[in-house]
Amino acid sequence: MLKGKTVGLRARHDVDLPVLRTELYDDVADSARADSGPWRPITPGSTHPRLVVDDEEDSHVPFSVVLLDDGTLVGTATLWGIDTHHRAAHIGLRLLPSARGKGYGSDAVAVLCHYGFAVRGLQRLQIETLADNHAMLRSAERNGFVREGVLRSSAWVMGEFLDEVVLGLLAPDWTPRTGS
Repeated sequence: MLKGKTVGLRARHDVDLPVLRTELYDDVADSARADSGPWRPITPGSTHPRLVVDDEEDSHVPFSVVLLDDGTLVGTATLWGIDTHHRAAHIGLRLLPSARGKGYGSDAVAVLCHYGFAVRGLQRLQIETLADNHAMLRSAERNGFVREGVLRSSAWVMGEFLDEVVLGLLAPDWTPRTGS
C-alpha cells in the first residue's frame, strides 16, 4: 500500500466493487461529470473495466483509496494513459460523496504523484478536470500542479458543453508530501 497522511492507495479488492458501483458509478450525474464517455449501467457481478482491474494492463493503474486509520474505502484513484516513451501520465480521482470535503483528495493526489514520479520514474503528470470542479482544482494546486490552459466547451455533460482545465506537474517541480 502507498501511504499518505490520512489515506492509502491499495489494490482493488472484490469487496470494494459493490460500494464503488453503488456510490460512484450508479450516480448518473456524478459519473457524467467524472468519466470521459457516456454513462451506462454496470451489471452487478460484471467484469467491466471501470470496476475490475486488469493486472496485465500497465498503462492504466487503478487504486482503491482507503483511510489509514481504519481501512474504510473512500474512493478510487488512477494513474492512466501512462506513456513510457514520453514518461507522462494522467491522474484520475473519485471520492465517495461521504468522503468529500475532508482533505482526502489532496492527500490522494500527493500519493499518486509519489507513485508517478518516485515509483514509475515519470517526468510529467497531468490532470484534466471540469472548470467548475473546485475541489479537484484545489487538490491539484496544493500539490504543485500549474494551470496550463482551458479546453473550451470540450466536455459534453448532461446536455451541455463545459470547459475543462488542464493542469500539469513536472518531476523537477514536485515536492514530495508523503512517506509512501
